Amino acid sequence: MDFKDHIVLWNHALIEVMDIRKASFTSVQPPLKYRLPASTYIYIVRGSATVLIDDRPYELSGSNVLHGGKGATIKLLKTEQILDYYLIMYRSTLTLPARRNLTALLERSKPFTGTYHFTPAHPLPLYEIIEQMYGQWQTGRNLEHLHVKALFYQWVHELFHQMQGQELQPLRADTLDQAIRYMHDSYSKPFTLDTLAGTLGTSPRTLSRLFRMRLNTSPAQYLVQLRMDKARELLLGTEATLHDIAVAVGYPDAYSFGKMFRKHFGNSPVRYKNSLQAASLWPDVPSALSVYDIAGEDTLRYIDDDNHYQYELKGASSMFRTSKPSLMFTLLLCFTIVLSACSTGNAGSNAAGNGGPSPTASPAATALATPSPDNTAAETQTRTISTVKGDIEVPADPQRVVVLYLLGDVLALGIKPVGVSSVNEGAAFENELKDVQNLGSWFEASPEAVLSLDPDLIIVPSEETYNALHDIAPTVLVPYEKMTTAERVSFIGHTLNKENQATSLLNDFNTKVENSKQKLREAGILDSTISIMEGGGERSMLVIMSKQYGRGSQVLYEYLGMKAPEKIQQKIDSKTDVGGESVSFEVIADYSGDYIFRSSYDGMTDLTGDPLWNSIPAVKEGRLMNIDFGLSYYNDIYSLNAQLDYIVDALLAAPRVK
Repeated sequence: MDFKDHIVLWNHALIEVMDIRKASFTSVQPPLKYRLPASTYIYIVRGSATVLIDDRPYELSGSNVLHGGKGATIKLLKTEQILDYYLIMYRSTLTLPARRNLTALLERSKPFTGTYHFTPAHPLPLYEIIEQMYGQWQTGRNLEHLHVKALFYQWVHELFHQMQGQELQPLRADTLDQAIRYMHDSYSKPFTLDTLAGTLGTSPRTLSRLFRMRLNTSPAQYLVQLRMDKARELLLGTEATLHDIAVAVGYPDAYSFGKMFRKHFGNSPVRYKNSLQAASLWPDVPSALSVYDIAGEDTLRYIDDDNHYQYELKGASSMFRTSKPSLMFTLLLCFTIVLSACSTGNAGSNAAGNGGPSPTASPAATALATPSPDNTAAETQTRTISTVKGDIEVPADPQRVVVLYLLGDVLALGIKPVGVSSVNEGAAFENELKDVQNLGSWFEASPEAVLSLDPDLIIVPSEETYNALHDIAPTVLVPYEKMTTAERVSFIGHTLNKENQATSLLNDFNTKVENSKQKLREAGILDSTISIMEGGGERSMLVIMSKQYGRGSQVLYEYLGMKAPEKIQQKIDSKTDVGGESVSFEVIADYSGDYIFRSSYDGMTDLTGDPLWNSIPAVKEGRLMNIDFGLSYYNDIYSLNAQLDYIVDALLAAPRVK
């Protein structure tokens, strides 16, 4: 292929994107035959297959690109697994001057009608662009279709750039280089280690090992360092709001971003910026950005994805730690196993199961909470429970429990853990757990730190944390994202042998909800509309549009059954994946209810002097109530109880709607 000819012709062509499709082909399907209605790029995302184009065979696999001209016949013959692929169909015509001068070149090179096959060394940039193209194309709107056309040129440029580079130097793609390039291109988006590794054709463990061996860090730490560097540039070089900077570097809101920034730089973003601006008054002090030219920062910190639930990615959380345990951890584990074997003859106290009734649950949750037939808790020190990981033997009376994320549920059942994941400032149970060992972010708890606590039971919320810790002690995975509050509390109660307490907790909470609704009904508030907002920069405010986003949304919209303004309620009722949207101050009044709860945190924007904000009736008439982010963040039964008390008291104390 003569790239110079191709590039010349693409530069003089008028391109129209005809269609973008996403499809799959499985081994059980009969051979698929298709005549291309336009020039087409086929991009293989996953799987492999034998493909005939005009009877010429091609063996295609993940990340392959195949081009065929209009009228070419494609036949998918066989695949050993699911073949996922995209089709980009386009039409090309040469500009009038080019037709006179380049017709011969067009007939010789055939860039738009010829067939060629290519395996990119760096598939991730191509995948990122084509995925964005497909999403924009599905909207059906003209403006987004214009964006698709621009993205297609970008995709073709990336393709030709790689084709030209590999023709000159056909080297095997370096996995670590691809991962780094992907992070630099996509740091503003949430993605998982599993997704990244799968796209690169490797495993999370292998990718983590490459980062450790060659960069002395983890993928999660590398991404945090990258995001913080970009955030500092935006903070010091622009007047963007904290919310805008947070979104630009991959965090869902200003609170999450501010918390990580403070952990990374030792100060909040606002104070950090103010301190550097003050220092810049001294001419001999280097500029804030000059630090990049002087020295890199050695400390690489963990991703703090405390707001994971708002994405509603079932089982996926950003950059879980999956690296190989250290030698010290392995030795400690072996030593613990030996000690345990030596002590099995010692008698201990017996504890019987409560056997209380459980609330109605989904089939999956019921299966989790069903004890196995050989459960003899009354006679032994252990019980056998059924979990998503199979039957697990757990202590009948656990004394040293380690719990990640699901802290309030365990605490509400009367168990004070010996180790917990980090607790947000202002959480309902902050004081209760202030003396308990902090194990760091819930998705990256150190196995060595957990092992040192000698737990007899570990409760985790994700597949990744289960894999990292289940060799230390009996470990129960709670698939909380697939469970209701009642199902989750009942299952954890069953795990801890506290079924009666779990039932009482839920009954008491439901009774409190009904009493709270009656109070609000008698006060004439229950039928009023409620908005939940957060942040608030110079141009926009985050508006909560889900029952499961935290910030008190579950209490207000699910348990109390209160309604939001129509624009928000439509999103809540549609049950989309949208947890919250940034809304411009120019139209924020359309999203404002009779009462507004604003999630508050240290360093958030002061809106007391903002005319648009103060023109909103709820704000102007005193029906704006702040709710601490830490209090409203969690959805466990302990936190829901505290949120319910706070919300009802705040509503009753606020002025009534006139």
